[in-house]
Formats: sequence, structure tokens, C-alpha cells
Amino acid sequence: MIAALSGTVVSVSLDRLVLDVGGVGYLVHATPATLSSLRVGEQARVATSLVVREDSMTLYGFGDDDEREVFETVQTVSGVGPRLALAMLAVHTPDALRRAVAGEDLAALVRVPGIGRKGAQRIVLELGDRLGPATGSDDAAAVPASAHDHRGQVVDALVGLGWTAKVADDTVDAVLDAAGESTVAADDVAGALRAALRLLGAQRG
Repeated sequence: MIAALSGTVVSVSLDRLVLDVGGVGYLVHATPATLSSLRVGEQARVATSLVVREDSMTLYGFGDDDEREVFETVQTVSGVGPRLALAMLAVHTPDALRRAVAGEDLAALVRVPGIGRKGAQRIVLELGDRLGPATGSDDAAAVPASAHDHRGQVVDALVGLGWTAKVADDTVDAVLDAAGESTVAADDVAGALRAALRLLGAQRG
């Protein structure tokens, strides 16, 4: 198993990156939050999970080892594959997922695209306490002010997850209004994205 990769970021798109490791370019799928922290041309380390199928070998990347472990654990639930597991981590931090499962918070789980109420019940039942206790704090929903606006990254990430550009743009506006801010700082893209996904999930419910 390839547990981690360190190298130079060659490219970053909405749902994947290419990392040059010793002259070999590895295509790695990742969450928008993980991708937003990477910069082309810079060195990076991503924790990885290799998913092997009969006709493919796919790498998934994460900001840290804890996120990778949660990704692998949730796939032990029947009906949860790597794509859905990645979507869960796009919407919730690892600790938020732990709290949702431990507290049987079905409303939080159904905010993930692809998970309905029955699927959420199955996740709670089959995971039990296997994710372990919460270990840290979630990203803040509020978005601090900054002279440089990175809202476009948040909008692009939402479009990549399936929402229209108008819905994505309006949702980011709502997140910024709620925070009393007008811009998204470079280091708060992940927090703004999670706040937007929570808002969209609440509207769906």
C-alpha cells in the first residue's frame, strides 16, 4: 500500500492533483479542502490510500493520516465506496463525522451528496464506535477578512461537487454575509467551503 507521497505539486484541479515524486507523476484524488492547501510548484506531502480494482488502481489523498484512516474506516460500511467516503470528508471534518456517528445525527450525515436517511442509519449502525472519539476541533464556519479574496476557489469547488455556478455563488455570498465578511482568505478556503456545504445540506433537508 502507498501510505503517503512527498514531492512537487505539478497541477491542481477541482477534485485531483498531480504530484511529481522522483520524476513520476502520481494522479491523486482529494477533497476540495485538501486541494485548496496545495500550490503548483511547491513541495507537499499527502497521506494516501490506494484502492485496487480489477481494472484500475486509484490513489486518494488527504491532508493528514487521521483523515485517511477515517476514509478507510467508513468504507467498511456496506454501500460506501471510495467516492462516497471522499464526499463525506468533503462535507465534514473527521471529528465532525465522529460526532455525527456517535450522536446518531442522521441530519448531519444526509447532508453528504449520495447519502439518504436509510444510508445514514446504516452508517451509524455499522460503524458504531470504530471511528473512535473526537480528537480536535472543526474548522470554524466564520471566514476572517483578508485583503486577498479567494472566494472563486470555494465557488469552483462547489461546482465540481455538482452544484450550478449560480447556486454556488449565492451560497458563498450567504456564508460571507453570515460571517460579516466580504472576502475569503487563502488559509480559510477550507473553512468557507465546509460552511457552504453545511448550508446547502440544511437547505436540502
